[in-house]
Amino acid sequence: MTDPRVHANEEPRNDFLDVAIGFGVTFGAFFLIAIVATIITLF
Repeated sequence: MTDPRVHANEEPRNDFLDVAIGFGVTFGAFFLIAIVATIITLF
């Protein structure tokens, strides 16, 4: 019987980096949408 604390199927990932990239991409997308919406309302 193997040790249940050993997670052999999990990929080694950096969760903090994944969350940081996710926040950055989401912020960038919303920022781009806000800029486009501002330009549309000005003209």
